[in-house]
Amino acid sequence: MKKAQSSQDLIVNAAPAEINWETALNILANNGTLCLVGLSICSVNDKPAENERWQRPAEEEIKRRLTPLQYRVTQEVGTEPPFRNPYWDNKRDGIYVDVVSGEPLFSSREKFESGTGWPSFHTPLKPVLIVEREDRKLWMGMVRTEVCSRHGGSHLGHVFDDGPGPAGLRYCINSAALRFIPVANLEKEGYGDYLALFEDEKQRPESQKALATFGMGCFWGAEADFCALKGVTATRVGYAGGQTDNPDYRQVSSGRSGHAEVVQVEYDPSLISYEQLLGVFWHGHDPTTPNRQGPDVGIQYRSMILYHDQEQASLAEASKQARSDRFSRPIVTEIVPATNFFPAEDYHQRYPEKRGRTHCSPRNDEW
Repeated sequence: MKKAQSSQDLIVNAAPAEINWETALNILANNGTLCLVGLSICSVNDKPAENERWQRPAEEEIKRRLTPLQYRVTQEVGTEPPFRNPYWDNKRDGIYVDVVSGEPLFSSREKFESGTGWPSFHTPLKPVLIVEREDRKLWMGMVRTEVCSRHGGSHLGHVFDDGPGPAGLRYCINSAALRFIPVANLEKEGYGDYLALFEDEKQRPESQKALATFGMGCFWGAEADFCALKGVTATRVGYAGGQTDNPDYRQVSSGRSGHAEVVQVEYDPSLISYEQLLGVFWHGHDPTTPNRQGPDVGIQYRSMILYHDQEQASLAEASKQARSDRFSRPIVTEIVPATNFFPAEDYHQRYPEKRGRTHCSPRNDEW
């Protein structure tokens, strides 16, 4: 059992028959409230202050307000399908609130693309509004950490320790447990205090965005390596380095176009450096195999750094030299100017995410 966060919090991982009802009744006697979710107690809320804004509605109101899927997820500890939910790929600026109570939970500023098909965040807006509990419902005794909203008592999802943020956390949340409020509506809906989170985005000049382009084998896995990084604002896969204009996948695969499969990364240099992107590049593939990555063979799979200015060229050369003694074979990576980039067909964009995977071939760990 996770330690309760106040004297009137109760977070129990047990079926109803196993619950210490004496403890529960003591909480009720002291004006606490219990939130029953499925077969377990998900969270307990202290009695709200008179001016407490976030409160759990009556059960009849919850049933009236929520869709069947929202009710199943939040009240019966359900899980929605991956990739078939409204917020997994939502890129708009705003905040996400509990669909039951309206309490603010997460911001788009902390959202990242995990490739799981569910909305993922590395940090809550207010950690105090997130309640955690041990979850042993999976087979073979696997233990997870469930997360619920403090006041609404809604089941939200789970938190894992494989995230990109400072704490290394990934809050994997059901869209059905959330309501998204775009920045334009924050003031109108009573969340004006959160407008300050997005002021720097409005003021950030376009000139602070830069491009980096890499060829590192199959571009499906290459894009997955970069798209979730903090500071990366967009990624696209495509073709570059050859002589054919506007090639399609079949032409590139034949080798006759001369192009390589590449990923183009748009990033904010104030949040992530080109040197850090180069680190991901070297770590994400084997730069010692000419025209090949694992089982994928052909010139379209060659290792390439396509630089967009002389500074990138110098940094790329320096990073190649610095890593030359880390591999048992010579590095064959080409470092060439970025000329024409031709976006790949739509079905190639974010391909691993669409299929619930993050890489199309094993990663190389010799870096």
